[in-house]
Amino acid sequence: MAFALKFLVITIAIHALKSSPSSASDPSPLQDFCVAVNDSKTTVFVNGKVCKDPKLVTADDFFRSGLNKPGNTSNQLGSIVTAVNVNNLPGLNTLGISLARIDFARRGLNPPHTHPRGTEVLVLLKGRLYVGFVLSNPGPNRKNKLFTKILNPGDVFVFPEGLVHFQLNVGKSNAIAFAGLSSQNAGVITIANAVFGSDPPINDNVLAKAFQVDKKVIDDLQQQFWWDNN
Repeated sequence: MAFALKFLVITIAIHALKSSPSSASDPSPLQDFCVAVNDSKTTVFVNGKVCKDPKLVTADDFFRSGLNKPGNTSNQLGSIVTAVNVNNLPGLNTLGISLARIDFARRGLNPPHTHPRGTEVLVLLKGRLYVGFVLSNPGPNRKNKLFTKILNPGDVFVFPEGLVHFQLNVGKSNAIAFAGLSSQNAGVITIANAVFGSDPPINDNVLAKAFQVDKKVIDDLQQQFWWDNN
């Protein structure tokens, strides 16, 4: 009996150690970087925002209206993302989720992009979308595999965390989709903007060699992105 009890205690202790924070990996950061600094007056809070005094919290901290209203798709891409995250819904802080409404004009595109800190699950409410994502770099002599699907109202598609993905309206009218993300601040990197519209610009020799095109093509693309964003 004593041996059995001792065995049970040891087993529980081992499981406790396995699940304790000391043996777990670091949590994913909620910003792109965090530079160490010794001056406490210049610090910022990491992995979330400073918590509000619980005695001052109200129902409004967990509420946001307006997602019933369509976004303005009058832009070059013909799409607009209306995000609901910790920056405009404070109650999401530390909960690890966020939401977005995506409106598409006819032939509208949500261009190739990634969410470095979150998986996205998208449900189509109206219209018809061509969606897809590309796997990370494979082994030698293999290509990045593309997964695509045509979505109709009620269909759901998942975009794994960090992978390049897109949505294109292929229907005859506007489209509406909602997306849930597994982070209060999933982040977004639009590939074309990051590569051709960075500040300062990436050296055109780098991009010309990477994309195997003439430097003039790179110069034209960078100028186009500069004018569009200034």
